[in-house]
Amino acid sequence: MATVSRRARLADVHELAIGMPFVNRVDGPRGNAVYQVGAKSFVFFRNPRPDAFDPDTGERYTDVIVIWVPSESDKLALVQDPDSPFFTTPHFNGHLSVLVRGSRIGELTEQELAEVIQDAWLSRASRKRAADWLAAHDVAD
Repeated sequence: MATVSRRARLADVHELAIGMPFVNRVDGPRGNAVYQVGAKSFVFFRNPRPDAFDPDTGERYTDVIVIWVPSESDKLALVQDPDSPFFTTPHFNGHLSVLVRGSRIGELTEQELAEVIQDAWLSRASRKRAADWLAAHDVAD
């Protein structure tokens, strides 16, 4: 019988990101969490910015998380579905990342979130580290 993955929680973002190998957590300018591999960010909690805001109230979102993606096609696959919690803004045009509000993380399963964070790590890790991780997890490159 297949195991059903539970709904993701905000704490899972932190646990999954720091759980990847060779990861350091650094604090951003306002104490926001930034997860890096080889000094390259792959997940970070963004400070409120004018490009991500509530369309009804105009208030800036305070819970935006930036997650790197391997390619533009991966980005499009995540943001094109209007029911997806992932989105982007014009500020991120040409940037291989997606945005997600922490308040919407529960729309993902823990497994879906894990896959997105693992892909983010793989997209930013060195080739050797990525190849070693894939081999250790019996995942085809």
